[in-house]
Amino acid sequence: MKVTTTSLPEVLLFEPKSYDDARGFFLETFREGPYRDAGINARFVQDNLSHSTKHVLRGLHFQRHQGKLISVVRGEVFDVAVDIRPDSLRFGQWVSSQLSASNHRQLYVPPGFAHGFCVLSDEADVWYKTTDIYRPEEEGGILWNDTGLAIDWPGSDPLLSDRDRDNPRLDDLDHSALITCAELA
Repeated sequence: MKVTTTSLPEVLLFEPKSYDDARGFFLETFREGPYRDAGINARFVQDNLSHSTKHVLRGLHFQRHQGKLISVVRGEVFDVAVDIRPDSLRFGQWVSSQLSASNHRQLYVPPGFAHGFCVLSDEADVWYKTTDIYRPEEEGGILWNDTGLAIDWPGSDPLLSDRDRDNPRLDDLDHSALITCAELA
């Protein structure tokens, strides 16, 4: 498995080895060892699956104590992680990657980061492995087009939920609701 460190060192891009032939392909989607070797010491406790159509943008979402390992099992997405740890030197910085069913890439978004994606294909199924169960009281969101973040999303008029349309800007968020680097240490 190839592991790439992004410009946000805690956000990792994984590329599992795919064995392709005339019948299709086989790949190992998860085995604890390689992720532990890459520095992910969290235990994954919940899997989630979302289905979306072209131009749907989901995010930017976070769960205070939840990390996510994201992969796409159908279609293609533009995937984004944003550092939202108030005491981080990289607070407000973001990275993106194209994840697809054909490239098999996985993005690890640790606690302290917001996550979002925009669907590039006609449809996309996004699979998340999470390091903590969903807790509504720890959920939050940031406005997808926050000018302070200046994320270069594809397209200009995404399909959004009311919640995502109404999320606050990062600078307007109550920083006491965010997890800090010190808490994660």
